[in-house]
Amino acid sequence: MPLFNPRLHRWSDHFTWSVDATRVEGVTPSGRATVIALRMNRPTIVAARRRWAEVGWHPPA
Repeated sequence: MPLFNPRLHRWSDHFTWSVDATRVEGVTPSGRATVIALRMNRPTIVAARRRWAEVGWHPPA
């Protein structure tokens, strides 16, 4: 499966944020493969996103 390419694809076509905005969820096969391959939901980054959301820095617009 080809991975998401930001030069060719729009982020919003392939990903969405979880309800609590701490996890990236792939909505297409390419999006799901990219989330897994790049380990986009590692525990440390999920924890960081949770803290960023608490102070209003996350999710990005």
